[in-house]
Amino acid sequence: MSSKSSASSSGPVTSAYAELAGRGALTADPAQREAAGLLDAVVAALVAEQPKGFLGKLFDKSAPAAKGLYLHGEVGRGKTMLMDLFFAAVPIKQKRRVHFHEFMDEMHAGMAAFRKSDKGKDADPVEAVVKPIVKSGLRLLCLDEFHVHDITNAMLLYRLFDKLFAQGVTLVATSNVVPDQLYKDGLNRQLFLPFIDLLKEHCVVASLEAERDYRRMKFAGQHVYAFGTGPDVRAEMDRLWLRITGGEPGHPDVVESIGRKIHVPLAAMGAARFGFSDLCEKPLGSRDFVRISHQFDSMIIDDVPQMDRTKSDAAKRFILLIDNLYDRGVKLGASFAVPLEQLGKDDKTAFEFQRTISRLDEMQSEEYLDKALRDRPSELAG
Repeated sequence: MSSKSSASSSGPVTSAYAELAGRGALTADPAQREAAGLLDAVVAALVAEQPKGFLGKLFDKSAPAAKGLYLHGEVGRGKTMLMDLFFAAVPIKQKRRVHFHEFMDEMHAGMAAFRKSDKGKDADPVEAVVKPIVKSGLRLLCLDEFHVHDITNAMLLYRLFDKLFAQGVTLVATSNVVPDQLYKDGLNRQLFLPFIDLLKEHCVVASLEAERDYRRMKFAGQHVYAFGTGPDVRAEMDRLWLRITGGEPGHPDVVESIGRKIHVPLAAMGAARFGFSDLCEKPLGSRDFVRISHQFDSMIIDDVPQMDRTKSDAAKRFILLIDNLYDRGVKLGASFAVPLEQLGKDDKTAFEFQRTISRLDEMQSEEYLDKALRDRPSELAG
């Protein structure tokens, strides 16, 4: 691993990583262990700030934030897993973790709303969206999948993070690209370059050069669908779940979406497990499914029924769900009551279901399972 800082030899992230490796939930990798040490250094710096307290920050605006970390590397190398361990290990309440494009979507929406308000005629909209963040006392912002695609984000980032860093916010981010490659070949990229310098000033930059693509290994050679009902089918899904979580049973979790919380029955090691009813018989929509697809790289759905006219609403949600999982490249395991070609028995959704069946067919193929996740900023900005 290349970085501008030496890794901490021990700490809560390293300990949590060692515990997972010790019980076989993951295969220990030297590069991942070194990255855990770098994350421990951020934890230590945040804890060292604690005596100042929030009031101290209010009265000492010049106090620098703890230096953050920008961790980049190829897909499937364990960046998300390490971010999970880090976020859980940070012993402060004023922390937030969100997908990069979701965060930027929020910033643009807040600025647009401010411009339409009476106060928005002469005041700075960037200052307006930063103010509530600072007022909340946020000290740590964790951004998953930092990747700049469009000019609207590119032109906003320097102004936004210059203010956040000045107010003592620490950034920890994961990305598939090095900082110098962000917004590569973008329109007016020279205007974006000061942000790269700002990022390097406030974050240690480190590459995660793990040996293997662990995400893809989980699904290698696996049958990801089961058909029928009963204990044998459930047991097959249980085996697949333990395979993709490294033997971790999982725990309840939540996905935050547009100001509300979506209950996740089981989550572990970047994977989530839902029942069909949890997703398709609740008032969820496409943006909710986008949020879910950005929080988990793998998913199991139990008990997908045949969908006749009595389940039209559920069928429409299922179509939306599969569209979003497919477009994102999420790995899917599922149990179906009937063969795929018999799933859609409602003439109201028959046409749309043809595409869903085609995508479900593809999602169990080796080619699909071997592909990396895809970024989808346009879905979030819409």
